[in-house]
Amino acid sequence: MNLATLEDRTPRGIAAALGRAVRSGELAPGERLPTVRDVAAELGVSPATVSAAWQALRRTGLVVSRGRAGTYVSEAPARRLSPRVAGLRGPSDDGVRLDLSRGTPDPALLPELGPALRRVSERATTPGYHEEPVVPELRRALAATWPSPTDQITVVDGATDGVARVLELVVSYGDRVVLETPGFPPFYDLVEALGAEAVPVELDGSGVRPESLRRALATRPAAVVLQPRAHNPTGVSTTPARAESLARLLRRTTPTPWVVEDDHSGAISTAPDVSLGAWLPGRVVHVRSYSKTHGPDLRVAALGGPTDLVDALVARRMLGPAWTSRMLQTILLDLLTTSRSMDEVGEARRQYYGRQQALVAALAAHGLVVPTPDGINLWLPVRDEQAAVLHLAAAGIRVAAGSPFLAAGETGSFVRVTSGLVPPEDADEVAAALVAAASVGLG
Repeated sequence: MNLATLEDRTPRGIAAALGRAVRSGELAPGERLPTVRDVAAELGVSPATVSAAWQALRRTGLVVSRGRAGTYVSEAPARRLSPRVAGLRGPSDDGVRLDLSRGTPDPALLPELGPALRRVSERATTPGYHEEPVVPELRRALAATWPSPTDQITVVDGATDGVARVLELVVSYGDRVVLETPGFPPFYDLVEALGAEAVPVELDGSGVRPESLRRALATRPAAVVLQPRAHNPTGVSTTPARAESLARLLRRTTPTPWVVEDDHSGAISTAPDVSLGAWLPGRVVHVRSYSKTHGPDLRVAALGGPTDLVDALVARRMLGPAWTSRMLQTILLDLLTTSRSMDEVGEARRQYYGRQQALVAALAAHGLVVPTPDGINLWLPVRDEQAAVLHLAAAGIRVAAGSPFLAAGETGSFVRVTSGLVPPEDADEVAAALVAAASVGLG
């Protein structure tokens, strides 16, 4: 690699040049980087300048240090992760003091599991293998809070599991599936794995843009996947008026595609509960996760929809996991119906809302105006995505690059910030770093 023509010989400029070489393949996974001393001599800068560049690259996960053996380009990500999801995966914790890349809830704001665990039987239940897969009391509790009338509710192992199982039933090879852009990266991977084609639709501050959906429906899709509240990554929540207008467009489409709604943030969302099922009965499957509200490792989500489809989904699960642990279902039931747990979730919602407001206000004070998002994420436009990620890594802050959230062929520079993890007392410091990162470029 020839660095002699590099104009920007600051740590940021050197790191950016190496980053481009890695992404282009000029530097292959596992390849050893030149020594700090050799690069310093080639560029006419101090070894400390090059060391700072190497440190920034390590913080982004592009390179790894092997001590005296040198610094190497990181190996290809594990095959269990798709390229999109690998692009979201946080690098090593070396030098990172604030990780805002993961899109996960603050553990301190999750309800305590201790009381619920103490109330669960000390022994695992032993029902027959073909018994009802959902605890009846939990189903009744779920139905009482469902956002629209639904025929049947079951329980699955998280929101993505629910969305995947529905699409596997209603999407065939070669079908088209409408997905939001930006949107949740695993949904793009899922559509590709099914041999289907993703048709992207755009959002504004009220949800999916009707004109964008109208164009997408002209392709006769088999399904439409939406995030009605606290959209990941933008934080947009669909208004009831927009939901009604989208349902109206879908109702006029023949055949009407299935609508799959991923309500992943549930009770920590400050927006009104909304589902297109209120205006489009019989064609909407609503999936509600309890990961961000009650704990990601519970791996429990509820799924409601038409009887025929839900029955088919339950029957297919009987050939695999059969049911979601009834112990976990009982824990969730306790958390959903105990006043202490309900108060803890309500307090989490207030805390996340306050954190979002504080960070957005701090950004505005530093000259960058963005809308206040719902949920725990903030979608930040930047001049150069990779440069912003590197700049923040150098400051000890890790964020997710925006590219994995965009549909193939879509352009734009963004980063996703898990702003729900920023306490108000740190808002000004984080805002200053984000504003500075948003303005840097790789040249």
